[in-house]
Amino acid sequence: MSVPVINLGASNGQLVQQLARMSNRHGLIAGATGTGKTVTLQVLTEGFSRLGVPVFAADIKGDLSGVSAPGKPHKKIDERLAKIPLPDYRLQPSPTLFWSIDNDQGHPVRTTISEMGPLLLTNLLDLNETQGGILYAAFEIADDEGMLLLDLKDLRSLLNWMGENASELRSEYGNITSASIGAIQRRLLVMEEQGADRFFGEPALQLKDLMHCDFSGRGVINLLDASTLIHRSPRVYAAFLLWLLAELFEQLPEAGDAELPKLVLFFDEAHLLFESAPKSLLDKIEQVVRLIRSKGVGIYFITQSPLDIPEDILGQLGMKIQHALRAFTPKDRKTVKAVANSFRPNPQIDTEAVVTQLGIGEALISVLDDVGSPTPVEQTLISPPEGQIGPISAEQRQTLLQRSPVGSVYSQSIDRESAYELLKQKAEQAAEQEAAEQARLAAEKAEQKAARSSGGGSRRQSTAEAMMKSAARSIGSTLGRQIIRGVLGSIFGRR
Repeated sequence: MSVPVINLGASNGQLVQQLARMSNRHGLIAGATGTGKTVTLQVLTEGFSRLGVPVFAADIKGDLSGVSAPGKPHKKIDERLAKIPLPDYRLQPSPTLFWSIDNDQGHPVRTTISEMGPLLLTNLLDLNETQGGILYAAFEIADDEGMLLLDLKDLRSLLNWMGENASELRSEYGNITSASIGAIQRRLLVMEEQGADRFFGEPALQLKDLMHCDFSGRGVINLLDASTLIHRSPRVYAAFLLWLLAELFEQLPEAGDAELPKLVLFFDEAHLLFESAPKSLLDKIEQVVRLIRSKGVGIYFITQSPLDIPEDILGQLGMKIQHALRAFTPKDRKTVKAVANSFRPNPQIDTEAVVTQLGIGEALISVLDDVGSPTPVEQTLISPPEGQIGPISAEQRQTLLQRSPVGSVYSQSIDRESAYELLKQKAEQAAEQEAAEQARLAAEKAEQKAARSSGGGSRRQSTAEAMMKSAARSIGSTLGRQIIRGVLGSIFGRR
């Protein structure tokens, strides 16, 4: 039985292959703009799909959607195939699902505020330490009060309630200032304008819907359309990818060293995951990347420079595909040197010189061998993809969306009872109680006013009767009380 592999390309007529069972050791695709990273990404996604491994990939430019359509014959493909001995190559589509956060180019991707959690939400909103502390308090209060935080209006309502009841909450949850509450609310408004209101809600994305194979056993390629999101709200894009990592790590069982990964993730524009992230979040990402391979998940970062990836994470990436780098400035030359030194040397290649001279569709590649050691770097001609190179049409995308097996699950949003509704009920009940109290006080005031306006004789009579009753109480005997009543009654008259 043959060992499952992905054919990446060829070096000097010999295939360069990625072992499938080493694919959960993660990887990197790097290179300057226009050097062929997207085609390399397409070759990898198609390769995993053929092996029966589901794939999730962010489609930044829309070009990756071509995996869903068969490729078209072209003389350049024929020229490349003449140099790469690919067995069983044929032009064919891959099963594909489309997803989106901020547009209608795919099935809606949603998660809840509660599932996002305070750490990722603090980073998403770019909060300072004090504001982040209040956000943590909000989550704790929601848990203590049994309130669900599903969407942005839930969080806004809870923050308003916290501000109104800050004095009562201070002893248990710490100081809650109106200034910090206001700052968080303003950040939420900005996020809403950037499309985050579509991201938070229900039905939330279920991980099982990213891990399907089709009827023929091919892994489904899930593409997140990020063509507008990456420009409109890069923080939402980064937050979603980090949430996805965390959810996979928490939900998937241990898998050990299997022959095939359960799922492979491709994160384009990977530098956005790490930019401005606090150390606490970077530590969490590093931990997840290090441990998630035992869950059978492989992570592949795509970026322009390997130096965009934190060093502790870069050291955990087994497969490295480096397209051409430019060396126009001293900083560029420093990057080239660092990249060259990150590969296992090959005595036949001057890596530092070659990395600046690679043509489009060429790359320096190092993979892990069958014992997990990096192979010497090879100058490789990348295989042509089997699917279409470039995006599919809008009509083709809509046809695939209509045929999707999960479309009906996510098409309509759900708004069930959560913090917003519960706090609204509390406010209405409090308002009703306040109105009732105001009505009672008003009635008493009206009664007192009516008594005062009933005339002086009545007031004198009331005063005399009060004097009579007081005097009667001061006399112990029944006879004395009768005498007093008789005398006073004759003076003032009986009612």
